[in-house]
Amino acid sequence: MNGAPTLGRDESRPYTTGPMGELREAAYWSVEGERVRCALCPHHCLIAEGKQGLCGVRGNRGGRLRALTYGVVTAANLDPIEKKPLYHFHPGSAILSLGSWGCNLSCDFCQNWHISTGEVPGSHLSPQEAADLAVREERRGNIGISYTYNEPLIWFEYVLDTSRLVRERGLKNVLVTNGEIEEGPLEELLPYIDAMNVDIKAMADDFYRRLCHGPGSVPRRTVERALGRCHVEVTNLLIPGENDSAEQVGALVDWVAGLSDRIPVHFSRYHPAHKMTKPPTPLASLEQAYRIASEKLKYVYVGNARLPNASDTRCPSCGAVVVERDGFSASPPRLSDGRCGECGSEVDLVT
Repeated sequence: MNGAPTLGRDESRPYTTGPMGELREAAYWSVEGERVRCALCPHHCLIAEGKQGLCGVRGNRGGRLRALTYGVVTAANLDPIEKKPLYHFHPGSAILSLGSWGCNLSCDFCQNWHISTGEVPGSHLSPQEAADLAVREERRGNIGISYTYNEPLIWFEYVLDTSRLVRERGLKNVLVTNGEIEEGPLEELLPYIDAMNVDIKAMADDFYRRLCHGPGSVPRRTVERALGRCHVEVTNLLIPGENDSAEQVGALVDWVAGLSDRIPVHFSRYHPAHKMTKPPTPLASLEQAYRIASEKLKYVYVGNARLPNASDTRCPSCGAVVVERDGFSASPPRLSDGRCGECGSEVDLVT
């Protein structure tokens, strides 16, 4: 792949696309005087000429909104599907994972801040090249493309174009996302998405305002609209003293259970990152969350920490281990005609 300019939040820096030609015009925007209004996500940034929105990657160039990172890839790896994390979508498989720059949240605890803030170099990979690469990687067990690492929804045009090509080739599309997107673009993208993991950072809007600098209700709406249209799993990063109390975990569990008690939920252990220096999440907090959630949900997991039985998938009827996991590796599903090999009950796995 050819080299590309490093893209950060320095608004004085010129942007080009190198060998790919002129900047791609973005979707979902309007003109307001000499500025443009982006309508992709709930921030609705009003952007002056030569400037970018809060995401850092959608900018006003010549009075038109441009997708500044269209075709710019900062990472391309063949990852275990469990790393997304997706535990109920083709367990044990691999997926080509692509990321770019930027995010429409600025979480104080961001674990990928060096990517979201443009601290890593990027290269060009067209949608056609990405789809072709996904096909070539089938020989190593690849099932499709996961749009991940940074926030893929602000990469909307590239994800949409690439996902169409991937779907034409009979492969899968996966989003790992914060869920911050307006309903119109989400509806346009959903027909091409096979699975998503949505990061619900907390149920309290105050948490989102203070620590993520964005709205908290939109990600929940994204889950609600995607449910039944693609496979959905939810991740909640537990941060000591912020969102790990029994009350806050209980609120998240009640919301998920109200949608479906069969949605897989992952509680992930926080580690100090970016601007946040709190100590790592105590194992007792993870154990408490696991216990609270298991009372109302069929599938509950713990990530970034080793707790006994907290990564295995069990039959919700008889408790038999259907998928055994060690880190990011998973055993073949122990199913019979898609059902639990022990009792014959339905287990919610996409295989």
